[in-house]
Amino acid sequence: MHLKELNIEEFTNFSKNHPLSNFYQSVNYGMLMAENGYEYDLIGLVDNEENILASSLILIKPIGIKCFYGYAPRGFLVDYNNEYILQSFTEKLKEYYYNKDTIFIKVNPNLPIGEIDKNSFNTNYNNNYNLINTLEKYNYKRLKDNLYFEAQLPRFNAFIDLKNFDTKFLNKNTKNKIRKGIRKGLFFQKYSKDYLSVFYELVKNKKDKTEYYYKDYYTVFEKDDEVDLFLVSIDYYSFLENSQYIYNLEQDKNNKLNNKLVKSNKLKTINAKMTSDKTLLNYKNDIMEATKGIQGDNKIYIAGALVIKHNNLAHIVFSGYDTNYKRYSPNYFLHYNIINYYKDNYDYLDLNGIVGDFKNDNPYSGLNRFKLGFNPILLEYIGEFDLIVEPKSYEILLNNKILAKEFNKKDIKE
Repeated sequence: MHLKELNIEEFTNFSKNHPLSNFYQSVNYGMLMAENGYEYDLIGLVDNEENILASSLILIKPIGIKCFYGYAPRGFLVDYNNEYILQSFTEKLKEYYYNKDTIFIKVNPNLPIGEIDKNSFNTNYNNNYNLINTLEKYNYKRLKDNLYFEAQLPRFNAFIDLKNFDTKFLNKNTKNKIRKGIRKGLFFQKYSKDYLSVFYELVKNKKDKTEYYYKDYYTVFEKDDEVDLFLVSIDYYSFLENSQYIYNLEQDKNNKLNNKLVKSNKLKTINAKMTSDKTLLNYKNDIMEATKGIQGDNKIYIAGALVIKHNNLAHIVFSGYDTNYKRYSPNYFLHYNIINYYKDNYDYLDLNGIVGDFKNDNPYSGLNRFKLGFNPILLEYIGEFDLIVEPKSYEILLNNKILAKEFNKKDIKE
């Protein structure tokens, strides 16, 4: 067995059919990161007949003085249970990259080690959990188990089983938020890359990325039809029609309560009348807002998402909404419509990361609560490891806090 640099066709054919296949381990992702400060290698372990046994996209970036590190996002594409192949691939990678002044290779394998129970929030671990010991056995340094988003990719993810999705399994609050979005005339549509500047305005405060980053993301995956851009706008005509309809229904209810109060001033009736008065005022304000919106010239976009499609999985990579319109529940409406958009052609939708801290006082409790409202499958991944190629240099980088500076993420604002 030996290592070789794979061509695009060799790597793509192997990676797309591998059990651990994911869009991070793709030529397209390598091309994207090449626009963002990295070089990349397509490396394969092959036998004497040149059959590929394992492979990886490895991103390369300078760190420190005259040295580099590698990063295999959601890689390697290898059978981690086959220790002979794993050990061979590991040793040959270390030899290969030692000669290229690479100090270590960071990996966060596409290996769920358990499913999280949505009631107890305990993880029911599977056999992949034992691979932690296997990796450590072959000198992969296990990094801290992060509860939040400190790692390069989330350690906890929420997935919708699209083939078995049913609205009745959503929690009450989520159903109400979706209905609110419908009532307020929200409109969901797929858009071309010409609208990426609109999308950028919705996500620019979440990550320290420029508009060009999102345009690169779209352009790279567009050529293989692996990306979709969705935006949510307000249809003020529907908003007005819906508001007038429910206002009239509530007005009838209010009139009946008035008649009841004439005959009896029971506390229950008084409270119901006060609630109805407040509801009528809200609906009246909605009518005024919708009317004003119709008179405006500009279409208002209030939520959006960029989705990458890979094999049987659609992955919400980025999403955001205008907090000035939070009362419209645009994020709920957006995600619900994305689920319906893909449910006939894909098996799963990745809602992206959640945090492993399920306490109500954690700083991301709102994010967890939002995603859990869609009744997803919750998976815990194996986490991050550093395959150390040159131990002394690694220690220097660690002790001088160069590693902390490189990997300290400051742009997460969920």
